[in-house]
Amino acid sequence: MPNYRRWHDAGGTYFFTVVAYRHRRILDQPLARHCLRGAMASVRRETPIDMFACVLLPDHLHCIWTLPDVDDNFSARWANIKRRFTQSYLKAGGHELPVSTNRRKHHERGVWQPCFWEHRIRNERELLAYRDYIHLNPVRHGLVPEPTAWPWSSVHRHLDTSMLAPDWTAWSPIKAEVASE
Repeated sequence: MPNYRRWHDAGGTYFFTVVAYRHRRILDQPLARHCLRGAMASVRRETPIDMFACVLLPDHLHCIWTLPDVDDNFSARWANIKRRFTQSYLKAGGHELPVSTNRRKHHERGVWQPCFWEHRIRNERELLAYRDYIHLNPVRHGLVPEPTAWPWSSVHRHLDTSMLAPDWTAWSPIKAEVASE
């Protein structure tokens, strides 16, 4: 098993990618969105997270979190979110994919990939680039023609609160990358 090295920094800001098991498209189901919202809300009540940006796609999600100044344990938060989601999702009638005997032995279920990907955001330039990446991700995946057409994204909050200018896609450096793909 790989030995993951994670950059833990109390009060740090991180970009995360969390993927459904075998990239199964479950996160576009109303049941899954409901269970994920509940799991995230309960974990955030117990262990605070400032969620700057987020997008929920059919088989994965991206988000940016800032942790409290005295805390660096994002791994426990993700473990709790995934566990609570899985419990409520399966209890409400959601289905899991079969897993290997070895994965079952380690108490893994066929709902989430066992790991997640994180990147420590080091400055405001990176923060804004990852924010744009998150908000443009539904376009990148061919799900919608414009970011505002995707309902499960913080782009709407960012526009409503003027954290983004109405014409932000015209000058975002990430937009140029999406257009050239």
